Amino acid sequence: MHFASDNTGPVHPKVMAALMAANEGYAPGYGADALMGEVKARIRALFEAPEAEVFLVATGTAANVLSLGTLTPPYATVFCSSTAHIHEDECNAPEFYTSGAKLTLVQAPDGRMSPEALRASIEGEENRGVHGPKRGPVSITNVTERGTVYSVAEIAALTAIAKEYGLATHLDGARFANALVTTNASPAEMTWKAGVDVLSFGGTKNGLMGVEAVVFFDPALAESFAYRRKRGAHLFSKHRFLSAQMAAYLEDGLWLELARAANAANTKLVAGMQSVPGARYLYPPQANMGFVAWPRASHQRLIEAGAQYNIMSGSLAGEDPNEALMARLVCDWSASDADIERFVEIAKG
Repeated sequence: MHFASDNTGPVHPKVMAALMAANEGYAPGYGADALMGEVKARIRALFEAPEAEVFLVATGTAANVLSLGTLTPPYATVFCSSTAHIHEDECNAPEFYTSGAKLTLVQAPDGRMSPEALRASIEGEENRGVHGPKRGPVSITNVTERGTVYSVAEIAALTAIAKEYGLATHLDGARFANALVTTNASPAEMTWKAGVDVLSFGGTKNGLMGVEAVVFFDPALAESFAYRRKRGAHLFSKHRFLSAQMAAYLEDGLWLELARAANAANTKLVAGMQSVPGARYLYPPQANMGFVAWPRASHQRLIEAGAQYNIMSGSLAGEDPNEALMARLVCDWSASDADIERFVEIAKG
């Protein structure tokens, strides 16, 4: 019963097989491997973006912060949701890789920024001349850190405001595949056609061992990325092992197949948890992640039974068995019906 994170799940067997195949013989390093050429061609075709520049890195943090470093001078600010991963979970890496740029937080009660809130935050900056930060890029996350999903129209509304002020837009797509499955949009529709300039295209949370793609839809914006990746110690010498994972991910739509499995598992988990006495979801669980509160006694039974998940508020050791504790439940591609059914059964008591 593992629902702590989609990072904790196994690597898909097809990806492991691709890594084994890549381990045969010799290949040029630093991204000059033949597989990287295939990956670049596939991503360009997938996104209907023949001029796009494509880079691989090993972590989602690297993908986000190197992208933002490329878009943001050190005297600027990045506009992002108050719950964004770059704000809550990346240990000042954005500030480090931008050489000191700040983050301006946009209120997003359910993880999604509204156009009005974004405009207000943008208007609130660059009104002090050199005494305040210059306006920098907007960073959107889809799926959001609250398990909600932006529609294509919602992304387009945010990028339109960014463009009004001459700002670029970065999309943190750690769970990009899950968002596409939810919306039934195409990769192009959710990115450059909606006004996104740079995408962090996630794979680690969706069945890969550790690789993310950074996609610049305007190649002119990518000019310094290769240097930043090297300078930041994120250019792999044995790059073929990144390329092999991404090539397997894209082969025959595996990346969407895995996201469909994760989203479907969460749909089943949501249905089950809604039958647990006292349980309530705090935000709409629209992809493979949900935030739900239910009574302490039920949490205690689950933890005792070996369930793995994160309690986000309240203490498991409190006295009131009926006090609701909020938890995050995340399904990965390998989540089984049996584990979901057992989890719900124990939760119900």
